[in-house]
Amino acid sequence: MAVASSVVPLRPASPAHGLPDWIRTRPPSGPVYAEVRGLLDRLALGTVCREARCPNLSECWSAGAATLMLLGTDCTRRCAFCAVTTHWPNGAVDRTEPERVAEAVASWGLRYVVLTQVCRDDLADGGAAILSETVRRLRERSPTTLVELLIGDLAGSDGALATLLEEPPDVLAHNLETVRSLSPAVRDRRAGYDRSLKVLARARELGRPGLVTKSSIMLGLGEEDAELTTAFADLRRSGVDLLTLGQYLRPSATHAPVRRYVPPEEFERWKTTAGHLGFAGVEAGPLVRSSYHAEELFRRARAAQGA
Repeated sequence: MAVASSVVPLRPASPAHGLPDWIRTRPPSGPVYAEVRGLLDRLALGTVCREARCPNLSECWSAGAATLMLLGTDCTRRCAFCAVTTHWPNGAVDRTEPERVAEAVASWGLRYVVLTQVCRDDLADGGAAILSETVRRLRERSPTTLVELLIGDLAGSDGALATLLEEPPDVLAHNLETVRSLSPAVRDRRAGYDRSLKVLARARELGRPGLVTKSSIMLGLGEEDAELTTAFADLRRSGVDLLTLGQYLRPSATHAPVRRYVPPEEFERWKTTAGHLGFAGVEAGPLVRSSYHAEELFRRARAAQGA
């Protein structure tokens, strides 16, 4: 079932042309923001909030939340939508990172934490062992904290995924990013629409009972309504519980252009469509990103599981 789109004139992403009224953020401020930034700087930890220029940085950091980026801040892939720096680290890994992440989470006293990673194609396991160790150390320091892990595709390796799931998070997330037709142009050539679906399906098969899976799609890259509905259905067939939908915002003039700014009311319609397809929880809106309202979505999934 396709949902009719509200037509919004195409606009370049150049700031000279401005942004729609519904895309507005405020500069970060306040004592909690300063505390979060100070702790991250002291422990030399990267965040997807800063590296990917998330529009919700102010809201989340001011509330004492941040999405920590593991395995450094340089990615081995170059996706056309992403602001994270591309670099080949030649197998270099900071073995102190898992403990520093655990220290940060313990210092915050968080109920829920989201950890993500850069892609590390220079590592045989894609960094799975470090991710697993980080979850283990975090649980030792903060045993009541719920953990969401947003991973890359680990080069499609079942072995790497099994390693990662030795210390299973509460939520295993991997982003589909866009519809099938746009995936080759928007994502790095080593990524793939079908590979992402396989990673999500295999996580469901290899993970412990009760593991919640999650994915995210960007709108405004030129996707058609029917393609988006198909992507939702593909994710549900892969056993995905939770979905987030947000507006793609161009990080720079060298990145993929914005084809359309999707209005808030259309995001609401897509949220309804996804809910009808069986997702336990959906967040949708122009500024929604993968980890937005993550704990609330997790609670919805657990409720759907009867837990």
